[in-house]
Amino acid sequence: MKKEAQMTMKEYAEKSVLCWLATVDEDIMPNVSPKELFTALDDDTILIANVASPVSEKNILANNKVCVSFVEVFEQRGFKVKGIARVIVPESTEWTGYLAALRKLADERYPIKNIFEVKITSSARVLAPSYFLFSETTPESQIESALKTYKVRR
Repeated sequence: MKKEAQMTMKEYAEKSVLCWLATVDEDIMPNVSPKELFTALDDDTILIANVASPVSEKNILANNKVCVSFVEVFEQRGFKVKGIARVIVPESTEWTGYLAALRKLADERYPIKNIFEVKITSSARVLAPSYFLFSETTPESQIESALKTYKVRR
């Protein structure tokens, strides 16, 4: 893989359209749900808006260990983070600041019921296999390939 500056988790979160939140219920049945409104608040915290996720909320209350992944779809690079989640309700002291961070992404048309705060315990970079299988693979070549595959233009 070509040497280049490593992007941070926060930068990838900002470039990614969706994240995927994995939770488990009290019977250890997994659930994975896409989330549109999310942000890396800092190196230790991911915030995810609960717009329409009653199963994720119920699961976090039953078992607070979660996994979140996000990948920039064209570059096919991103992060997977594991952590401990809490449900932040409007009465919580963190609510106003957390809501402000998420409102930078979407206005009041998105009803945010509560916020999932994920305190990160571990993280790992996610790379498409092409990056380590083919030495000539670069982010730009991945983007060009994805544009062609998905039949979209810049």
